[in-house]
Amino acid sequence: MRGGAALVSASRRSFSFEFKLEVVQRFLAGERKVDLAREFDLASPKQVETWARIYRNEGADGLRPKRRGRPPRPAGQESGGQSELEALRAENERLRAENAYLGKLRALRMRPQRRK
Repeated sequence: MRGGAALVSASRRSFSFEFKLEVVQRFLAGERKVDLAREFDLASPKQVETWARIYRNEGADGLRPKRRGRPPRPAGQESGGQSELEALRAENERLRAENAYLGKLRALRMRPQRRK
């Protein structure tokens, strides 16, 4: 690769469980990782080695795709979030009213007393 083509990063590819398992089984049967990487059009022979290590440590289930990212919310939790928001707004309104009342009370106490 030369020029701009060398600067373009390869897009990430995802491989099925069956594909990974076939590559690993052939590697463990004695085929060279370089030959497997070339045959299956993998970016690097290191990928074959990585899958084989995962297979040895975790078994075949380790090659299955894993869910990534934040787990989805349970269905009933969204409405619960709204009621909590409403409760916080109501408490905020009550505290503002209490604060205004106490401010007025303080102002009345600070004013000099009138004598009759």
